[in-house]
Amino acid sequence: MNAVLPRFLKLTYRKEPLISILITMGVMDALIGGLNDSWSLFAFGLGTTGIALAFKLWRLQQRRSLPEEPVVQHYLPSRSSSPPLPMLSVSKKKPPL
Repeated sequence: MNAVLPRFLKLTYRKEPLISILITMGVMDALIGGLNDSWSLFAFGLGTTGIALAFKLWRLQQRRSLPEEPVVQHYLPSRSSSPPLPMLSVSKKKPPL
């Protein structure tokens, strides 16, 4: 568990740094506001976290709407326009010594 959490956090911060920072700020504001009985700070933290999560979900839906199959681009035709080369036969003669 100890090794999994830092790896997950690093991947999350590298993929979407803005969303991760907003979520962290919102959670910290909500935590500080809840512990100090500052309900405006608590509400601001919850709002910031909610907006960041909504933005993250919106971005995930944007990514899924893209076509998943990449377009295959062929640089050569599937068949050659020239006729195939004839097969070479190997002569059974012994080479000169």
